[in-house]
Amino acid sequence: MGHALSKAEAAKHLSMSEETFARLREFVYEQTGISFQDHHKYLLESRLLPRLKQHKLASYDAYYQYLCFDTYRDTELSALYDLITTNETYFYRDLPQLDTFMRTIVPAVMQANKDARQMRIWSAACSTGDEPYTLAMMLMEHAPLAGWTVELLATDISDAVLAKAKEGVYGGHTLRHVPEAIKRKYFHEQKGHFALKPDVKRRVKFMNLNLYDRPRLKLVTGMDVIFCRNCLIYFDDRAKRQIVTDLRAALKPDGYLVLGFSESLTNMSTGFRPVYAGRAVVYQKV
Repeated sequence: MGHALSKAEAAKHLSMSEETFARLREFVYEQTGISFQDHHKYLLESRLLPRLKQHKLASYDAYYQYLCFDTYRDTELSALYDLITTNETYFYRDLPQLDTFMRTIVPAVMQANKDARQMRIWSAACSTGDEPYTLAMMLMEHAPLAGWTVELLATDISDAVLAKAKEGVYGGHTLRHVPEAIKRKYFHEQKGHFALKPDVKRRVKFMNLNLYDRPRLKLVTGMDVIFCRNCLIYFDDRAKRQIVTDLRAALKPDGYLVLGFSESLTNMSTGFRPVYAGRAVVYQKV
């Protein structure tokens, strides 16, 4: 779709018109629920420019047509998701929340599930795997869980970050908050990088999942705990309500939802009650 991009055309056309911005913004919103505000036109331009160059398209409008009608549109949608999502994360992020998880949530779930001796946890929008692997290591270190079956599901909309997560190799900066004893126990150092040991990797199941895709989200059920941290900030209120409603449906009765420190369910009728524990607030399904 579109015609080849010459240097002259590049200079003339590689600016997004307001009409095309409106179309692309609506397309992104319909596909992902991620909202680009009026003042984010330059941000969307800069994120999408590499795709125009990749496909030798002469304008952003041509790229919009490509997304809508090209034979390879599904593959391009995956590349688009990689560009518009933010993936800054690291191991042992927001320690007060993790402390609340281990001190408050895990004992409550163990009490509720003492007969089945099973725990199911979902790391939604898991990015490169730092969060679910952190949870896996913390639970592996928790002696009372010996003999329990712990299932860890980790999902993201981006194939690129999921590939990195499955690889399980990280730079030292990403591990800056990992206790040294844990780092030595669960990682192999390789030329300045750190590779997770197989025993940690095998405990996490990764899957591509768009949180705005309601039919697919319904496939995830029976969760005791859902982590969805630093994700809802990218959605408007309508999309946020839809996603929270669907996350609630994926939880067992009395299950827990953990959001990012800058996120809350205040002023939302969601079917959760806040639980204040330590220096963190988590939400329990009611």
